[in-house]
Amino acid sequence: MTETSFDVIIIGAGPGGYVTAIRAAQLGMKVAIVEREHLGGICLNWGCIPTKALLRSAEIYHYMNHAGDYGLSADNVSFDAAAVVKRSRGVSGRLNGGVGHLLKKNKVQVIWGEAKVTKPGEVVVAKSSKPPMQPAHPDPKGAAGPGTYKAKHIIIATGARPRALPGLEPDGKLVWTYFEAMVPPEMPGKLLVVGSGAIGIEFASFFNAMGVDVTVVEIMDQIMPVEDTEIAGLARKQLEKQGLKIMTGTKVASLKKGANDVTATIEDAKGAKSELKVDRVISAVGVVGNIENLGLEALGVKTDRGCVVIDGFGNTNVPGIYAIGDVAGPPMLAHKAEHEGVICVDKIAGQPNVHAMKKEQIPGCTYCHPQVASVGLTERAAKEKGIDVKIGRFPFMANGKAIALGEDQGLIKTIFDKKTGQLLGAHLVGAEVTELIQGFVIAMGLETTEEELMHTVFPHPTLSEMMHESVLDAYGRVIHM
Repeated sequence: MTETSFDVIIIGAGPGGYVTAIRAAQLGMKVAIVEREHLGGICLNWGCIPTKALLRSAEIYHYMNHAGDYGLSADNVSFDAAAVVKRSRGVSGRLNGGVGHLLKKNKVQVIWGEAKVTKPGEVVVAKSSKPPMQPAHPDPKGAAGPGTYKAKHIIIATGARPRALPGLEPDGKLVWTYFEAMVPPEMPGKLLVVGSGAIGIEFASFFNAMGVDVTVVEIMDQIMPVEDTEIAGLARKQLEKQGLKIMTGTKVASLKKGANDVTATIEDAKGAKSELKVDRVISAVGVVGNIENLGLEALGVKTDRGCVVIDGFGNTNVPGIYAIGDVAGPPMLAHKAEHEGVICVDKIAGQPNVHAMKKEQIPGCTYCHPQVASVGLTERAAKEKGIDVKIGRFPFMANGKAIALGEDQGLIKTIFDKKTGQLLGAHLVGAEVTELIQGFVIAMGLETTEEELMHTVFPHPTLSEMMHESVLDAYGRVIHM
């Protein structure tokens, strides 16, 4: 007999959901997780992980084409688009199976199907309209299916999906979302990317590196609108140097589809219109939470702009129902979902010293070339808050390791409160900055001051030395510049 009563039921097995399930199991709870399609969610199967595999292929292809810069030679460099996609899917498949093993190891009951919260404490699971991509466990008999399940605590972790704007609706053939962009049957000759957030810029960077003629259209005045203006400007300069065409303060007014091409009408801030004919369009205009068909409206669960409203511990306005991750609002990042889920179940379990989520300490990363990473306040945001700031900068071109890598274009920027020495924000553009940003995240979490950072010894020769130099620069003590 399949168990039907649990301490916690989690709806959605993405990064937030499965991490939450494992943490709840560690705390001694009896846990079930409901998934309609694939363990690991969008991030592992169609987002974070497979895109990084694609970008790695593009990066190596880029370096092969610039072998001469390193005293090497590589002739007749080419690629097989199908093989590039196959490798990406293989990476996802490997990790997907790993999630199943982790859930089994932690005795989490996986239930395949589509869940609906019929009342507090009760979840009805129906047969999924999307067949599961793989068994929930190495032994398929370990999975459960449709039925009625009960739990004192129900956590919504259903994630988000691509946002569709009127007139730009994806059709899967000519107008793509990230789903289709990840598995192109062949490389298009010309590509239009609508939106320059992390998703849009990563795909633009990938296809551009693979030789596609790419144009990015962004309605805001800068690409990567959430990033520091100075950092976004430097990233744009490097992307354009690589051949990417970028149009900011511009929108796609309409799309006219042909048999195998699309003509976009593009309108600038002054209303001037032009046409651009491309083979394919990627719509990357954000995502919207999956809040439909869960029974939330009937239960009176409060939502706002397509997301479930929660407090800092994942509580909704209805006792016993919680939400985490993308469905609970921005920033819509896998690591935010994971941490939010851990906070939620720790609070449920009555763990001591559980701290509410501090969104200002969640790092953001964009894996284009050059990479962009940030945490905390931008310079503009700090000044708008009326804070008197000290700004430190250190360029990659003054760092020995960056020069040796052939990656001397980039910047580390740090922002401090002039009165207290508090680190308010850090903004990075350049090689491997997505790996460097965690140092500043830890510093912010520990409420480290500028003095402590300046007294920290950084190894040489490394890219991380620039983090130190940027802090020194904010206080007039920079050494190598």
